Parts: sequence; structure tokens; C-alpha cells
Amino acid sequence: MVVGVIKETKEFEKRVALSPDVVKLLKKKEFEVIVEAGAGEGSYFSDQDYVDAGAKVGSASEVYGADVLLKVNLFTLEEIARMKNGGACISYMYAYQFPDVLDAMNKKSISSFSMDAVPRISRAQKMDALSSQANLAGYKSVILGANYLGKIFPLMMTASGTITPAKVLIFGAGVAGLQAIATAKRLGAIVEVSDVRPETKEQVESLGGRFLTVEGAETVKIEGGYAKEVSAEFLEKQQKLIRDKIKDADLVITTALVMGKKSPILVTEDMVKSMKTGSVIVDMAVESGGNCAISEKNKTVVKHGVTLVGESNLPSLLPVNASQLYATNISTLLLHLATKDGFALDLTEEITKGVLITHQGELVHEFTKSIINK
Repeated sequence: MVVGVIKETKEFEKRVALSPDVVKLLKKKEFEVIVEAGAGEGSYFSDQDYVDAGAKVGSASEVYGADVLLKVNLFTLEEIARMKNGGACISYMYAYQFPDVLDAMNKKSISSFSMDAVPRISRAQKMDALSSQANLAGYKSVILGANYLGKIFPLMMTASGTITPAKVLIFGAGVAGLQAIATAKRLGAIVEVSDVRPETKEQVESLGGRFLTVEGAETVKIEGGYAKEVSAEFLEKQQKLIRDKIKDADLVITTALVMGKKSPILVTEDMVKSMKTGSVIVDMAVESGGNCAISEKNKTVVKHGVTLVGESNLPSLLPVNASQLYATNISTLLLHLATKDGFALDLTEEITKGVLITHQGELVHEFTKSIINK
């Protein structure tokens, strides 16, 4: 079986789907690997690194002849047009947002597998790219926030006086939020955390954060680790808590996502206006609409005296580690789905059923179908 790695074309993307060390692993499993020339440059992997690992480095045209194509980001319509009929691909897809891409894949009978659809079950943990990348994003969000903040995080007592610790307010205690808590605490900040899931309270407190409880959180529906449905009444209570806390915060980090929907607005423009001059907001949900009403995607702007960081691809700012972890995730999934002789799909098996989006000219993923057919 030939595995092809396509160079990423999305703006600001520095990651690559396979790292040289994972190429070595696939070679040991008797897979052949071909990497598009220059694909690893953004992650500081040279073409020679891939050659030394046992891969062939070739042109894009050569890579498109592979049995399965690997990417980080969704394949574009132009890339799909170059894929062979009956081929296969694995990448992040967020398929419910891109029916035109699914139609194009079905016209060519492409079997597509989505990294963002890996089930959140124990035996799929090594394939969980959402978690591996969110972990890095949570770390980087604090580092970025600290960089833009005009003060230090820790308590410091000097002959010239005492510097009080910075106050960090984090919305969401998923993988990214928990890593943000840990990083902010290591830097010496006072950390407060809000999450719609009461069960995260213990995790937050174990990392030294203070959990902010919102009345009615126990009624919020959770699916796959994400909030599925949040009532208007609950959002109102949550926003009252935020209004009370955000005035004193030096750094605010927002991570709230709702699967299949636009991110909820947690920080309104009036809330931004109430913040201290010089404070910072890092909106980690900006790719899916943003948790702050006035943050701007892929821009860092100052509004009402507050710096708003709208970096949509935080893992790409740590491309070496991000690519290494993603490569492990995607190769583990590939080895679950295929052998050196080709794909061996059991369409009833939980992981396979969870990640398979299009197959034999049809959309087969139930969640994606439920969103598209609404």
C-alpha cells in the first residue's frame, strides 16, 4: 500500500501530516510512503529527513498516485479533482460544514476518513488528534496572552515593592482549557475557570484553578465531550457570572465550542468595555465564529483598550510538536484501517464507523447526514 503526504496549502498552516519518525514506523509495517517535495519545511523537516527515514520525495503529481492521501486540513475541490477514482484520504474534515466537498468526493467514489470524527473512547486515544492539538493550543494561548500582557504573571516581592499576581479567567475546561490552566498556574497566575460541565470541577481544582459554578449547569446536554445544547436561560446566567468576573481579569482565554454549530458568544462588546485597559483576550474559538463578539479571525487588534488575539491555528505556531503528535494520531488510525495490502474495513466496528465519511459514492456518516439534512 502506498501512502502519500500532500503539502498543506491553507494559509498560516505549517504542520505536515507525517513526520520522518512516523515514516520509519510505517516502513517497518511494510507500507510505502511518498511525500510531496517541501511538505515538511514548515515543521523544519527537510526532504532529506524523509529520504533518510525511507520515504520517496516526489512531485505533487506523483503523490496523487498513492493509494491513500494524508493531510492535516480538508482536501480542497482542486485537490479532489486530482485524486484517482476509488481512492482514499484521511484529514481533518468537519464534514458537516462542507457538503460541496462531500459531493465532489462521492462523484469520484473516494473513501474519506475524518480525524475530527475519531470517537472519544479509550482504545482510540492514540488516534485523537483533536486532543493532541488542543493540548498544544491551550499551552500556546497562555504564552501568547502573556506576551501581549504588560505585566508578569507571578507574585514578586522586591526591594522596590510587591507585584501582585495576574488574574487569568478561562472559559472551558476541555483539553485546551486544562492545559491553559496548568500553564498559567506554572507561570504564577491566579486562575479562575468556568465550564458548563459540572464534572470538570475536580479536574480544574486538581490543577490549582478555582471553578466558577453556574446555576443550572447540570441540565446542559453533553455529547462527545462537547456541549450539545445550551438554553438561553443558562447562557444568561453564565453571562452574568462573566460580567462580574471579567472586570478584574488581566487575561481571558475562551475555548467554548458546540459541535456542529457556531461557537457561543460569551464575551460581549460591553464586557470588553468593562475590562481594565491593557488586559488581553485570547479567543481560541475564533475559527468557528468566536466566543468574543468583537475578536477578528487571524488578527490581533486593540479595541476599547483591550488586546484581542484571534489566532485561528494555535497548534501551527508549534509546528514541530504539532506535526509529530498529529503524525502519530493519523498513522495509528491508518494502521487500524489498513494493512500493507490495503484497506480492510469493518463498517460495523466503532472507530471505523465513526471516522468514515464518504464511501463507494455515498455519504455514510450518520452525524454528518443528520446536520446536512436538517
